[in-house]
Amino acid sequence: MRLFSTGVMCVVGLSCGLAFAQSGGKLLVVEKGAKALAIVAPDSRSDSGSDSDAVKATVEEGGADKDTGHEVAASHDGKLAYVPIYGNSGVGKPGTDGTEMVVIDIASGKVVKRVDFRDAFGGKAVRPHLPVMGPRVAGHPEGLLYVTAELAKAIAVIDPKTMGIIETIPTGAEQSHMLAVSHDGKRGYTANVGPGTVSVLDLTPGAKKNPLAVIPVAGTVPGSVQRISISNDDKLVFTSDQKKPELDVIDTATNTLAKRVPMASIGYGSASTPDGKWLLVALWTANKVAVIDLKTLTEVHTVDVPAAPQAVLVRPDGAEAYASCDASGSVAVIDTGSWTVKRVIKVGPVADGLAWAK
Repeated sequence: MRLFSTGVMCVVGLSCGLAFAQSGGKLLVVEKGAKALAIVAPDSRSDSGSDSDAVKATVEEGGADKDTGHEVAASHDGKLAYVPIYGNSGVGKPGTDGTEMVVIDIASGKVVKRVDFRDAFGGKAVRPHLPVMGPRVAGHPEGLLYVTAELAKAIAVIDPKTMGIIETIPTGAEQSHMLAVSHDGKRGYTANVGPGTVSVLDLTPGAKKNPLAVIPVAGTVPGSVQRISISNDDKLVFTSDQKKPELDVIDTATNTLAKRVPMASIGYGSASTPDGKWLLVALWTANKVAVIDLKTLTEVHTVDVPAAPQAVLVRPDGAEAYASCDASGSVAVIDTGSWTVKRVIKVGPVADGLAWAK
């Protein structure tokens, strides 16, 4: 672990705490190019107004030399970060196949556990990719953690208390890369990159039928979907066509494609604002973030950001949004009142997955 706030070097596994208070939220940013997780205090600035003090620590994932995590989730109490180790390539491309997830204690900046997926999937590597922390539900006050197991065409369900895999849920489709979970914890939606479809999953423990539906989204063009998100009221699911500049909107009541929304460019990661008014979509080929009016389902603004925006996250208070920009290894901080970039925080190489730890 590298500590930037004090200029001190600290090695993962030794007893050393982070030199910043744990009050207030932290932005977690996966640095794919460094095989590490950045812990960022986005409001931190030096006396000169620089953002150099915002990155408080970079925690190395360890493990296989070539493999890296792509995405991250945080526990409900904000104490732990979960980073599945995907491999050394992209979806559908040849390369190494990851087998584990690292669990990072945010306060100490240390890897405290490694979860192996092979026992749950017949000893096979599965390229675990996106973790999603589900809501607190009866019997699981800490919630359940869901992780896509891409090569197994499934989702792994993890109990955060034991960090054991308690169930696997089939998606019925190749390359189930990304996942959105409804706010009541009853449904899951996977973006299946290979066939260009979305699978609808019943997340009720022990559900007898899965998937409930597999929705054609982008026709028969392989690789036509990638990332996915869900509206705050759970009525709409969003994914972007990777072959043309459209946002694909799914009606969760009917499990059908309800609308295609034209955008300025091809979209990638997306996130809704807490008030339910706006959807932000990273336009990775145009170096912009689109703002979609969720009442009219039209693009009403675009915000210029550094090159190749990937993921978008909106802060719980709705005041700011963050876009990870992998080509510049930075995070753009967007003011959601003016739809302008307030500042750019330099993190690490190939910035990608984002999460908020309270």
